Amino acid sequence: MFESDSVRYLKGVGERRAALLEKLKIYTVGDLINYYPRDYSDRSSPKMLSEVSDGEVCAVIATVTRRYNEKFIRKGMTVYSAVAADDKGILLKITIFNSIYTAKLLTEGARLLFYGKVTKKLDHCEMTSPVIENINQGKRIHPIYKLTEGLTSNYIERLVSSALNLLPETLYDPVPEWVRTEQNLCHIRFAIENIHKPADMHSLKLARDRLIFDELLYMSLGISMIKGRNKGENLCKIANSHNDEFWGLMPFTPTGAQKRASEEIITDMSKAHPMSRLVQGDVGSGKTAVAAAACYTAAKNGYQCAVMAPTEILARQHYSSFCKTLEKTGITPALLIGSMTAAQKRKVYEKLASGEIQVLIGTHALIAEKVEFKKLGLVITDEQHRVGVRQRAALFAKGTNPHILVMSATPIPRTLALIIYGDLDISVLDEMPPGRQKIDTYAVDSGKRARALGYLKKHIDMGRQGYIVCPLVEDGESELISAVSYFEDLSKSELAGYRVGLLHGKMKAAEKDKVMAGFAAGEIDILVATTVIEVGVDVPNAVIMIIENAERFGLSQLHQLRGRVGRGEHKSTCILISDAKNDTAVKRMEVMCRTNDGFEISNQDLALRGPGDFLGERQHGLPELKIADFAENMDVMRNAQHIAQTILGSDPKLEKKENLGLASEVKRLFADIAGGIS
Repeated sequence: MFESDSVRYLKGVGERRAALLEKLKIYTVGDLINYYPRDYSDRSSPKMLSEVSDGEVCAVIATVTRRYNEKFIRKGMTVYSAVAADDKGILLKITIFNSIYTAKLLTEGARLLFYGKVTKKLDHCEMTSPVIENINQGKRIHPIYKLTEGLTSNYIERLVSSALNLLPETLYDPVPEWVRTEQNLCHIRFAIENIHKPADMHSLKLARDRLIFDELLYMSLGISMIKGRNKGENLCKIANSHNDEFWGLMPFTPTGAQKRASEEIITDMSKAHPMSRLVQGDVGSGKTAVAAAACYTAAKNGYQCAVMAPTEILARQHYSSFCKTLEKTGITPALLIGSMTAAQKRKVYEKLASGEIQVLIGTHALIAEKVEFKKLGLVITDEQHRVGVRQRAALFAKGTNPHILVMSATPIPRTLALIIYGDLDISVLDEMPPGRQKIDTYAVDSGKRARALGYLKKHIDMGRQGYIVCPLVEDGESELISAVSYFEDLSKSELAGYRVGLLHGKMKAAEKDKVMAGFAAGEIDILVATTVIEVGVDVPNAVIMIIENAERFGLSQLHQLRGRVGRGEHKSTCILISDAKNDTAVKRMEVMCRTNDGFEISNQDLALRGPGDFLGERQHGLPELKIADFAENMDVMRNAQHIAQTILGSDPKLEKKENLGLASEVKRLFADIAGGIS
């Protein structure tokens, strides 16, 4: 098919431009057709200058009344200017830089369309570097494409037009007709043509609606098919539950949510297919204990368990927690991280292969080639959105269809969770253990920083500890406060005489461990840190946190950071320092001060910032979307999920003739994801 032809096939694409197009991930004609505009300039409804607001970008029709001589400002800079008047006689001053081709249109008496930003003056209006067209030119809605240096939007527009001319007269539509009818969707040909060259705004909306639905339908189908693919035979079937026995050994009473999640896990592990389950809950809701309960039952049934964390700090904390929890149970946990010596690792490898180690806790070191389990039955990944897709797959491959348990301390709106973790069943820990402190949160501007530091020192003087969180590591990254310089300044000024520590992600693992160990042991009063403390640090004596430039963080990340305090018996406080005045930043601060409920916060975060905080840096295992948006298109997502389930209910492998097009599109969308869709 022509879609798979190299983009070099098109006229005007030489070796140099082909290389530039590759930077935009455009390799084939099909890639070009699927390279949708990021925006549009609507010149279809020109306005009178009297109707335009100052700073508005719009189209205006006016007649050139005077053309001025060009001016040479300096070498390489020529300015062309003219004055035009609209039909009500309001004057529009036009200024153009260096474009003699555009300037040639500015002949006195010419009636032209000007498109650009209007600046209103007392007696006239101005436009600088507008798009200028003859009013008889035709199409008035122009696509604007994401670019790389060396390419223009007009060039890509012309190239796309060439590609669209190659479309066959009768274009096959991959979405079955009954779906298009039920969802009131246009044909794929109409959508492709009007996403690039919309006849009018209504046609553009129809095209967008169709292509957004398509993407979310293909994603829903793909996720469901992956889930179905993972439903192999359960070769690690749990014969006996030891849940009650485990919770009886604990020095606390589990919450109802913890017991419910544990029972769901054991039920899953005893079924015909391996478990694939997500346990999500707020900071401090007791996920680690639920994971330990799962490991306890798995080990009692003769299986080994692997627990993978995204950082060495979190891995060490889990190891410490598992050691305390599994003490005197006869179950042996072990730690495996990259900073261990070769001799230490070798010892772990030997005991793991012999079956002496039942629970192995670590980082990506768990997927090293030398790691061999005797009988791996349960794989647990913590903070799933921070652990890469291929790393999870590699760990899974260490066993034969082991059970999968995923933990996340980032509460996620259920609809979004179904997208991110669509291949998993979900357990929610929506109760907090008794004694968990509510954290008082205050938002202040930088003018109150001194008072905030004074409040921090008051708590330190009472024998408590605290955090100061900064968004950056080193100066020069921006104008924001950096952890390094802030640490140095405070140590010599406001916090002189206190024991101040520094922790950031660029430190070596051994350095980070030493600092965290010192803080946990009470040898450091105040820890100045970046978001490296977001997960895994449990210091009950830490009762106050100051977060600098709080507007730089999403709500869910702020909530995660705040969760590092309030873990003991003492009243805890979080102070957000921000000078940002924009609506989104102000709303985020208000939400943080109003509630400690992670699920409410996650819903607000999704509304304010979109799904970025939840998805991580392309670590979530989802294909990249070109036009759909999870936050804006939730209703469409729900419809797409419903249609996907209906289709797969009667054709789980998309083998029917009417679904072959869907199968092809799903395979293409998931091509870059580990395992793909076969």
